[in-house]
Amino acid sequence: MKVVRARHTGIVETAQPVPEGAAEPGTRRRRGELRIYLGAAPGVGKTYAMLGEAHRRRERGTDVVVGLVETHGRRRTAELLDGLEVVPRRRVVHRGHELTELDTDAVLARAPEVAVVDELAHTNAPGSRHPKRWQDVEELLNAGIDVLSTVNVQHLQGLNDVVERITGVTQRETIPDEVVRRAEQVELVDITPEALRRRLAHGNVYPADRIDAALSNYFRPGNLTALRELALRWVADQVDVALQRYRAEQRITDTWEARERVVVAVTGGPESETLIRRGRRIAARAGADLLVLHVLRGDGLAGHGPLPIEPTSLAGCRRVAEEIGATFHTVVGDDVRSALLDFARGVNATQLVLGTSRRSRIARFFDEGIGAAVVHESGPIDVHMVTHDEAGGRLRRKLGGSSLAASRRWLGWVLAVLLPALATALGVALRAELDLSTHVVDYFLAGVIVALVGGLGPALLAAVLSGLLLNFFFTEPYHTLTVYAQSNVVTLVAMVVVAVLVALVVDRAARRAGQAARARTEAALLASYARTVLTHPRPLERLLEKVRENFGLGSVALLERREGRWHRVAQSGADPCAGPGEADMDVPVTEDVHLALRGRTLRAADRRVLEAAAGQALLALRQQRMAAATARAERKAEATELRTALLSAVGHDLRTPLTSIKAAVGSLRAGDIELSEADTAELLATVEESADRLAGLVNNLLDSSRLATGAVRPHLRPVGFDEVVARALAEVDGTESVRVDVDDRLPAVLADPGLLERVVANVLDNALRHGRGARPVAMRASVHSGWVELRVVDHGRGLPKGTADSAFAPFQRLGDRSAAPGVGLGLSVAKGFTEAMGGGIRAEDTPGGGLTVVISLPVAPTVRPSATPTATSTATSTTQTGEQLA
Repeated sequence: MKVVRARHTGIVETAQPVPEGAAEPGTRRRRGELRIYLGAAPGVGKTYAMLGEAHRRRERGTDVVVGLVETHGRRRTAELLDGLEVVPRRRVVHRGHELTELDTDAVLARAPEVAVVDELAHTNAPGSRHPKRWQDVEELLNAGIDVLSTVNVQHLQGLNDVVERITGVTQRETIPDEVVRRAEQVELVDITPEALRRRLAHGNVYPADRIDAALSNYFRPGNLTALRELALRWVADQVDVALQRYRAEQRITDTWEARERVVVAVTGGPESETLIRRGRRIAARAGADLLVLHVLRGDGLAGHGPLPIEPTSLAGCRRVAEEIGATFHTVVGDDVRSALLDFARGVNATQLVLGTSRRSRIARFFDEGIGAAVVHESGPIDVHMVTHDEAGGRLRRKLGGSSLAASRRWLGWVLAVLLPALATALGVALRAELDLSTHVVDYFLAGVIVALVGGLGPALLAAVLSGLLLNFFFTEPYHTLTVYAQSNVVTLVAMVVVAVLVALVVDRAARRAGQAARARTEAALLASYARTVLTHPRPLERLLEKVRENFGLGSVALLERREGRWHRVAQSGADPCAGPGEADMDVPVTEDVHLALRGRTLRAADRRVLEAAAGQALLALRQQRMAAATARAERKAEATELRTALLSAVGHDLRTPLTSIKAAVGSLRAGDIELSEADTAELLATVEESADRLAGLVNNLLDSSRLATGAVRPHLRPVGFDEVVARALAEVDGTESVRVDVDDRLPAVLADPGLLERVVANVLDNALRHGRGARPVAMRASVHSGWVELRVVDHGRGLPKGTADSAFAPFQRLGDRSAAPGVGLGLSVAKGFTEAMGGGIRAEDTPGGGLTVVISLPVAPTVRPSATPTATSTATSTTQTGEQLA
């Protein structure tokens, strides 16, 4: 059948689970199967395909009935009902209107094998048993009847808001996504947007009176393309979901290579970019999806290697991933190996890319590392170990208490001397009451307190000093450092070990707390700077002001070196630096651009944020200059184009009517020529016609000049399109064959009557001069979403493909190939006047050939008066209806 050749189908099949508590098969009638034909928009052929399937099943001997099918007046769809048994519809009277709905009881009583029920998302008439048609279908399915039905993607509840943003139309009838997902088969009925618009233009979808409005609103090519992509993606996602559900139900954990997926694990360290790009090459060779993964520790701090990872490093990884088309993911887990493998198995990854360990050889001796563990437990997932410059690094962390505040470290050194001394004094004073174990505990307590306060260095001093004092004063032989008992040696070693362990814990906690606080602060500052560059009207000055406020500086200046001298490009604060040498802190962005700060000396740790801020400042400077250069170039190009076009167009079009006037007047003044009254009248008519053409040309030139200088100030008030069209028809010649379909009951628009009359007259004149075809020019008006649209439709040659936007450029006459009179300013002036009134104008291809110009204006907020005053504007003036020129 033709519909089979015209569509691409994709089927999602899912097994319908038996409801909990249901009887075993054989003791209860089976549940019917639901097959849904899903389309991107009305008219793609869902109902046609559904009825074709009904005929195929009937020919195979299946008992098929039609419960309800909406043909919408489509002849070919209605023809497919021939030969199928149709169950009469149930009639419902609501507010004096008779409505027809699916007769569920009649279908249940008929008990066919298959029932055809169209438009599953339909809302039933008030008073029906169920509010939605899909709930009626559930009854048929529960009775064991198979159902064929249709759904459009815009009716899916989960996509309803997306469709509204795309099309601007709110869908009142929706169906839960889960109802469609539960269907045993979902078949996608697909057609290209161009083919659907042709089908619509030929009258195969809507009646003739609805075609123009549909083509210009819901059925625009962009809308149809977006809806088609939504439908394709939804069906593709259901295929993936069905596969994952099957794997889960069958408890399949092995990787199925239905689609190649490569996961790159990054720490955010210097080697991460190397791993991502290597993973991209592996994925490109395999035609695979690429996923970049970072495992975030359960304590909320990034990184799991020997070095702490900065948030800016992770941002760089994310940027690189986006640049090469990969997706970036973050998972949380204390066990990095398990989190990594769980993610890879969860996304059905086939390959895993890891970097070789950055740990030192000594560290790898005690722990083989994440990479080796992943290789052992990866199973069918291929693991690539990528070498890099950071592999096998040396021990990088100092064993000092540098993470602690200076005051705490100084206090720790003091306590390292005082507490062991205090424990010794206490032991000597109470020697008779205390034994050796008590003295040991006192010294242990002193060492722990010092470790908690001062970190590793003071703790080691306290442990050594405590051991020496304990040995000297409280172990035999007294008052010597000689150690005889092995237990005393163990005690001394234990003191040192305990001090070291407690100090390391304290140091690690302080380091992590400092990193977290610094990371939060830096992230907030960087986000603020980026937001300023993107959103502020004067981003460079505001960015420098923020830097000065954030760091408590006296002044901040962005300096640029030009011709060997430094110049201040932008500044904030008093007394800014004139050169980098005057700054308290100089942050070079490039060789010739520096950020100079004055007021105080900042910490080295702040330099990273300042470098990022300097980069943002350079970006803002370049954007500012690029915008200024672009504006200048555009003005020059427009001026050059305008002068060139004016000389080439006006030179001919001014000379032609002047030549006609001169020839006619010369003939009238010639004394040796005897003219009849008819000849005289003809010559005078030629003079008048040429003068009118010349006046129209001058008016268009003046209007174009006023628009270019922004001198048009329209006076807006409610006005009806029917009145404006009538006056425009009287202004334009040759309108006898124009077909007008403008209802006087349409709401008034907010416009300047004189300007709107000129707009309509110019557009109509353009259609009559360039668009004469087999059918006359038509003018239609309709209302949509608070806007009234006037469509001027011709059936001429139209415009070359892709040149619709250039139709409104000055001095354009069908690509400058037409020999018709005029300089090509009519549509340009119409566009300028329409936009000045807050409306819009666009050009579209007329289905079947030709050009359609659509004038859109907002509906007036007040009720249109019964009698609108007659405008006083004429064809040769645009300033007589209250328009003021600045």
